Amino acid sequence: MSETISFEPRHLGEASLLGDLPDQLPDNLPAEVRQQLTHQLLEQQGFVRVRELSERFGVSTVTARNDLQSLEERRLAHRVHGGAMPVNAARGERPFEEVATQHAAQKAAIARAAAALVSNGESILVDVGTTTAALARELIARTDLTDLTVITNGIKIALDLEAAYPRFSIVVTGGTLRPKQHSLVDPLAAAMLQSLNVDTLFLGCNGIHPETGVTNINLPEAAIKRTMIDAANRCVVLADSSKLGVRTLAQVCDISDIDVVVTDSGADEQHLASLRSQGVDVIVC
Repeated sequence: MSETISFEPRHLGEASLLGDLPDQLPDNLPAEVRQQLTHQLLEQQGFVRVRELSERFGVSTVTARNDLQSLEERRLAHRVHGGAMPVNAARGERPFEEVATQHAAQKAAIARAAAALVSNGESILVDVGTTTAALARELIARTDLTDLTVITNGIKIALDLEAAYPRFSIVVTGGTLRPKQHSLVDPLAAAMLQSLNVDTLFLGCNGIHPETGVTNINLPEAAIKRTMIDAANRCVVLADSSKLGVRTLAQVCDISDIDVVVTDSGADEQHLASLRSQGVDVIVC
């Protein structure tokens, strides 16, 4: 059970502590407040850098490292080179069913907006993930859609899409099963994808950062995602706002490889502006 660091919220006000953290915070915060906010930032972003903490809190990098060390000793963070990640992330990815319950309303809104981008007669690739699974349900609900070819590496997604047969032709990539995500990866999956030329890819991810691009928490799925991008004429990334500004273990692609990002209204305006400045069409729902 995680330890809770106790402090008085009067230092910053309850709204700051419960909502998204600002880029800069007051100087001279007590160590326990700084560490609580660092822990909150970790949970929001999935990763924090020492330099980022130094700038946000107006402290030295040594102090920022000491804060992370304190959190690690309390089992609230896992130190890595240059920063830290949440303990759960360090232990590995969470099962599909667990992740599906998080940000569910935002994922549903993103899925509806993404489904509106699909036209009759198209061929689409649907990546594995909880938001793309929501997209599959929204595609099924669009009874006007016909003659749609859907290729996916998600077993659960394929089973859900069966409800739209014969309006949709459903193709599964094949490959090796990853049970936690119900996904199919190499060997074999890439060989099938390399033979395709589809209209649109709907891509899931664990993070989008202006410097490191799209990232994912595990290496096998990141490799398949890269192959999917190469097979598609358009790449649409589905990412709720908690994933913007986040970078995780494996890079999938650069921002320049993305055509569209669909996210929710909780997204930070700076993150959205950065994506738009790099030529990405951003849809906020």
